[in-house]
Amino acid sequence: MTTLTSLELGMASGDIPGLMGLAFRSVMDTVHEKLAEQGFGDVRPAHGYVFQLLSNTHGSTAVEIAAHLGITKQGATQLLAELEDRGYVRRGPHPTDRRARIVTLTERGWACVAAVVAEWRAIEEGWAALVGRENLDAMHAGLAAIVGEASKKGPIMLRPLW
Repeated sequence: MTTLTSLELGMASGDIPGLMGLAFRSVMDTVHEKLAEQGFGDVRPAHGYVFQLLSNTHGSTAVEIAAHLGITKQGATQLLAELEDRGYVRRGPHPTDRRARIVTLTERGWACVAAVVAEWRAIEEGWAALVGRENLDAMHAGLAAIVGEASKKGPIMLRPLW
């Protein structure tokens, strides 16, 4: 009996969503290898979803982060304590709600985000060299159309699938 790898299964069945998942996994593995080389070896994939939110909102509460991650406020608070201990985020007074605390990225957090963005760009350039810029641009347009259509049902959030 022959055992097929995940890649062979995706390619054999014409499973585009499966291939997209494998491509995403490959990107995340590469990004985390590069982050470790740059001194960010303590970052886990779940942290990236927090960084993604904070870099786009320039600050969020633990409740907002919990909703973004699809976890409890207690779980988010625990994750934020870990990130704060590692120097990636800081918690401070909320500008409009005295009961809440606002979480923002520190200089180290922003440096990690910048390293991820640079690595994503390098990966995309590698893909362009592999399949051609025109094909990559067409893939981007196609995926953007698919996501745009799916988002008509409601917001789509990129978060861990705990």
